[in-house]
Amino acid sequence: MKIYVVALAAGLLVGLIYALLQVRSPAPPVVALVGLLGMLIGEQSVPLVKRMLAREPITASWLRTHCVAQITGIPASATDAGTPTGRADAPTPGEPRA
Repeated sequence: MKIYVVALAAGLLVGLIYALLQVRSPAPPVVALVGLLGMLIGEQSVPLVKRMLAREPITASWLRTHCVAQITGIPASATDAGTPTGRADAPTPGEPRA
């Protein structure tokens, strides 16, 4: 139930911001998509800031696997997951082929 209250509050806040910016609702498709992209990027800023506060390194690989994959919806490449050949379906060395 809590998630619904939070979603409603967020919607009310966005509606208020739209009214202040005089953007008609429902927003034009481009405005709506840019808003959704902003939401996705904002959602990924939390783990990034936590990592910065913990003084852990922020590498391109970490960004690709933890942030970009969440924003784009495309899973990180198999190379990032640790397979030596870069293909998820490729057998690891010493593993028999199916």
